[in-house]
Formats: sequence, C-alpha cells, structure tokens
Amino acid sequence: MNSLVLAVVGVAMILLGYFLYSKYLSKKVYRLDPDYTTPAHRFEDGVDYVPTNKFVLWGHHFTSVAGAAPIVGPAVAVIWGWAPAFLWVTIGTVFFAGMHDLGAMWASNRNKAQSVGTLSGRYIGRHGRNLFLIVIFLLLLMVNAAFAVVISNLLVSTPTAVIPTWGAIVVALLIGQAIYRLKWSLPIVSIVGVVSLYGLMILGDMFPIVLPETILGLSANAFWIVVLFLYAGVASLLPVWMLLQPRDYINGLQLFIGLGILYLAIAISSPTVVAPAFNQNVPEGTPGIFPLLFVTIACGAISGFHGIVASGTSAKQLDKETDARFVGYFGAVGEGLLALGTIIATTAGFQTLAQWEEVYAAFNDGGVEAFVNAGGGLLNAGLGIPTSLSATILATMAVLFAATTMDTGVRLQRFVVTEIGEIMGVKLNIWVSTLVVLAVTMGLSFGAGADGSGGMVIWPLFGTTNQLLAALTLAIIAVMLIQLRRPVWPVLIPLVFVAIVSVYALIIQLGTFFSTQNWLLLVLDVIILICALWVIVESVAAMNRARRDPPVEFAEAEDDELDPSSSKL
Repeated sequence: MNSLVLAVVGVAMILLGYFLYSKYLSKKVYRLDPDYTTPAHRFEDGVDYVPTNKFVLWGHHFTSVAGAAPIVGPAVAVIWGWAPAFLWVTIGTVFFAGMHDLGAMWASNRNKAQSVGTLSGRYIGRHGRNLFLIVIFLLLLMVNAAFAVVISNLLVSTPTAVIPTWGAIVVALLIGQAIYRLKWSLPIVSIVGVVSLYGLMILGDMFPIVLPETILGLSANAFWIVVLFLYAGVASLLPVWMLLQPRDYINGLQLFIGLGILYLAIAISSPTVVAPAFNQNVPEGTPGIFPLLFVTIACGAISGFHGIVASGTSAKQLDKETDARFVGYFGAVGEGLLALGTIIATTAGFQTLAQWEEVYAAFNDGGVEAFVNAGGGLLNAGLGIPTSLSATILATMAVLFAATTMDTGVRLQRFVVTEIGEIMGVKLNIWVSTLVVLAVTMGLSFGAGADGSGGMVIWPLFGTTNQLLAALTLAIIAVMLIQLRRPVWPVLIPLVFVAIVSVYALIIQLGTFFSTQNWLLLVLDVIILICALWVIVESVAAMNRARRDPPVEFAEAEDDELDPSSSKL
C-alpha cells in the first residue's frame, strides 16, 4: 500500500466531515445563532471570560485538547495493523469527535459557560454530578501527571528540543502583549510568532541542552518534572490572554505547519506502508483488538478530555456562538489529521517489515519515540531535512502539544477542585485550589516513583476513563436535544457505542489488574466502573423524563438556561 493513497483518502474524509457534516450539525442539530450573546461578553472579566478571535481561540482549543495522546494512542494501536487504526481515526473524527467537541461547547455556551460537571447536575441529577466530578478529577490527574513524564522523557532523549520548548513561553508572552496591548494585526503576529518558533528549533538543533545525571539532588527527568509542574501552576493563574491564548495560538499554527511539512514529505517520498493492514501475528501479550483499539487510540478519534476543555475554558472565550463550529469541530479535525499522520509515519517510516516488527516487538513498544524516529526519517527522505533537525521538529511538536495540554489541564483541575470544595461547603480561592492540584499531582508523581515517573502508574486507565467521560458528556447533550425536540440520533448512536466500548474495556481491565495483583489500579477501576454505571442509569432516566415532559426552548440570551415553563419548539 502506498502511503500517499492513505494520506489523500484520509485527509479527504476528514475535511469533507468539516465542510459537510459540521454544517449539518450547526444548522439542524445545535442551531448556532450568530446574534446570541455569549458568556464571554456577558461575564467578561479579563481573566477567564475573554471574547477572542476565533482563529486565536482555535489555536488554544486545538493545542489544549491534542496533547501527546493523539500521537501515543495511534502509534501504539498500529500493532493490530494500519487498517483498523485508519478506519477508526477517520470515521471517529467525522462522526464522533467533531460532533462531541462542538456539542460540548454549544451546551456550555448555552449554560453560562459552565463545565460539563456542573451541567451533569442540571440535566442528569445531583448524584450524577458528584460522580461525574470524580471521573473528571481522576482523568485530569492522569493527564497532568502522565504528560509531565512524557515531556521530561522527550527533553532528556531529545535535548535539541529544550531551547524551543522553553523559548516558546517567551515568544507567547510577547505575542500576548502584541495582540492585546500593542494591537498588532493578527497576520503580522502570526508570521513573527511562527518564524520565531522555527528559529528556536534551528537554534535548539545547534545547541542541545543536556542536563547532568543529577541536579539539585534530582535526576534529569525528575528535575524537568518539578519545573514543569511549577510552570503549569503559575501559567494557570495568569489571565488567559497573557500566556495561555497566545502560546496555544502560535503553537497551533506551528504545529499545523509541522503537520503540513510531514504530509508534504509523504507526498514527495510516497513511501510504502510496510506494516500489515491486519496484523495476524501480534506479539504475545497483546490484548484483543476489541475493545482495546478504541480506548487505545482515544484522543485520536473521540476524547472526553475535549469536553472538559470545550466547557472549561474555550466556551468562556467564544466571541460568537457560530465560531463554535470552527473552534470545536475543526479543532477535532486538527487532532484527527495528527493521528492520521502518526499512523502513516509509524507504518511507512520503516524500510522493511522486519524493522517495523523489531520496534513493535511488544504491546506499548511504539509510542512517541516511534513517531519521532520514523517521522524524522520521512522528513529526511522527502524534503532532505537533516535527520537531527527532523527529529527536533517532531519532538518539539510532541512536547508543545503535551505542554499546552498541561497548562490547560492544571487550570481545569483547579476549577474542579473549587467545585468539589463548594459541594463540601468549603470556599477555596484560586491560590489554594492551585496548591491542592500541584500537591496531588506531584504527590502521585513522586510518591509512586522517586524519579517522578509515578504519574504513569495510573495511565493504563486513561483510555477507558477518557472514553467513558466522552459518553457521559454526550448524555448531557442528548438530554438537552431531547428537551428541545431536536434531532438526537447523531448524538445517541455514538453515545451508545462509546459507552458499551468503555464499560467493556473497564471490565476486561479488572481481570488484568486482578491477575497481575495491581491492587491500586483494581480499586480505581472499580470506583470508575461504579461511577460510570450509576451515571449511565441516571442518564437513561433523565432522557426518559425529557421525552415525557413538554418540549422546552432556550430563554432569552440574558438568561440562557433552558426555560422549563415554555412549551414552544
């Protein structure tokens, strides 16, 4: 199979989804209103609620939701063959991820930009909300703790990525001032920012930063993890316009250009896919393809984490409701294209099948490093970019994706901690909430691993928990649509599929954790499974109530909650 065929077909499918299916969802299902007054305008505070240009907001949303997962997941999942991964990424992006992300943003936007946790209390029930928050907190804990490990590993294994990684923060701070204080035009800011980032990559390739084996009594990996958490804590406290928005926007442009470079290299070199379409000889110990394929690819097709970001930060910055189509659905498109590029790189970036099998000798042996090394070879073969610089570009892409997700993840976890405090009758300010988040995540990282790698201990539950949260978010959207008497099948069908896959995977993992006597993961799996089943039951009950009750409509923009007193369609 020629990889160019895969690239053309995959990209065409995903882009058609944006131009056709997202248009249908926007007009017929969610009915986005350009005249609706968004919460960003109603509650503007210059910190969290900031009306934002849709291109800038897209950059924030895209890079926040992407992280390293759409690289890690597909790069591992190709062990079952490239065809299953290709089909799930393309179909999942069009009919699952884009619909989910756009829907979560719409639901939050119509409810004062409240989080999906809060919305679950309103549309599913009080008990559902409490259980929902537990799942959200655990998912954010996994993301923040594990991504710190992924980033630190890349900074150690690819020291040429150190300068562009930290230099990007300085560029973002300057870009923020240029946009909001100096009022520079967006095209000029974009050009200056992207040129600066790629200049930093060249500089990093020339001057790699290698830390000593121990620094301040910590290993190199542990030192980077501490620095990353301290940075994420500070970044989460700053106004979004100062660092988060401009960093994510410039990173988004740079990463999209990086994807363009990767696809251009594929188009020029047209390498042959050496991996099998369906791998009949998977290594011993590899789990069955169903349902693990879906929870392994995770963010490459649909992700509950996207719903947290869409409702937690992105909805608070939406300038016009109609911008949600570009920000939400096209953000999922960007992630789908990254996952597709990863599949091609990790199946066509090798000279022979034997080389591929050597890398994929066991389940979980692929991942980010396989993407960086194989993708670097494609850039070298297609565009003549030196191997070292190619690896720097791709490693920096992966690091910046993961780092921007950590920025947003710590901020979101702070919101969740504050919300849990309110339920318990304890009022926590942003400083205390942030300290709680850092204490818990760093406690997990260093409590379960002296080198800070403890964040990976609970990572095996990420895929299932992430998919489960996506199903629960879809349940909220479905209840709202039923109340409004709008088409619900585009949401209901993916909801049922993702819920079945997630619960089945949790049950399979229970057996795995029991047989390996991994009691921590076993207990967490049981907690998540109980929460899931409880919320699913309450969701079904909420949908039945919505069907029996009179139809409702949205009230005026000044009070955007659903108006239960109305019987109008």
